[in-house]
Amino acid sequence: MRFVMLARNPVLYSHRRLVDAAVHAGHQLDVINTLHVHMNITSNRPTLRYGGQDLPRYDAVIPRIGASITHYGLAVLRQFEMQGIYPLNESVAIGRSRDKLRALQILARAGVGMPVTAFAHGPRKAEDVIREVGGAPVVIKLLEGTQGMGVVLAETDASAKSVIEAFSAANVNILVQEFIRESEASDVRAFVVGGQVVAAMKRTGRSGEFRSNLHRGGRAEAVTITADEADTAIRAATAIGLNACGVDMLRTSRGPMVMEVNSSPGLEGVEHSTGVDVAGAIISFLERNARDGDTVTRGTG
Repeated sequence: MRFVMLARNPVLYSHRRLVDAAVHAGHQLDVINTLHVHMNITSNRPTLRYGGQDLPRYDAVIPRIGASITHYGLAVLRQFEMQGIYPLNESVAIGRSRDKLRALQILARAGVGMPVTAFAHGPRKAEDVIREVGGAPVVIKLLEGTQGMGVVLAETDASAKSVIEAFSAANVNILVQEFIRESEASDVRAFVVGGQVVAAMKRTGRSGEFRSNLHRGGRAEAVTITADEADTAIRAATAIGLNACGVDMLRTSRGPMVMEVNSSPGLEGVEHSTGVDVAGAIISFLERNARDGDTVTRGTG
C-alpha cells in the first residue's frame, strides 16, 4: 500500500517512526510538506500538486498538521478526502480537537468527565467566571495554546481577575477551569488507535511547574490505567471522531477528567517510556481500514 503523510518536518521522531513502521510492514510512506501542496478547488476532478506535479493516488493520508497551520492544513486534507483517500483522522474531527471550546462542549454532551470550565467574553464577566469554577486557584487557558503555552495558574481571585482582564484587553479568547490540586502536576496520556487504548504514560511536571507537558521539561513513565480511565479515553476519542489520538486526563477523587484530546500527539515520550510500538499500531489500523474502506464511527457537532 502507498501512504502519504502531511508534515512540515520529516526528521521529527514521530514522523520518522511512522515511516519506519510503514516500510517495516511492506508499505511506502511519502512525506510531503503541507504548505508546499497546492490544489485546484474548482475542478470537477479534485487534484493536488506538489513540486510541479500531480500527486499520485494514495491509499491513505496521515495528517500531522501543526497548530500554526491548522486552517491551510485542513483545506489540503479535505482535498485528499474529496479524492476518496482514507484519512487517519478526518478533517472535521481534527478541526473539533483544535477548537478547545468546541471540543469541551462535545465532550460534555457525551458525558465525559472534565474539570469545571467557564467561558465568557470580556473582562466585565471575570468575577462571575471565577466564581463559576469555584474560585481561585484557577487555570486560565488561551483557546489557541499548545504544548502548555498560553496556560496560567492564578492562585488568588485578584490575580485571576487581572489575568482575565489582560487577556481580554489583548482581544484573545480564554477558558477558565478549576485547578485540580490533587493531580500534583501530573496527568495521564492514553493513546487511542481504532477505538482501543494501545499505550499510556504518566507525565509529571518538573519541580515548581504545574504543567506536565514534556516540551516544558516534564518526565514520562509507563503507567497502568484503570478500566474507567480506558473507557473515558475511548469515549472522548469517539465523541471527537478521532481514530488516532492522545487523550490527556487528570486522576481525581471524582474519577478521570479529560483535559484535552490531541489529534497529532508526539510518539517519542510514550514509545520510550512504555516500549509500545504505537507507530506500528497506527500503520496496522490503516492497513485494515484503508484497504476495505470501512467507515469508522464519527462524532457529531
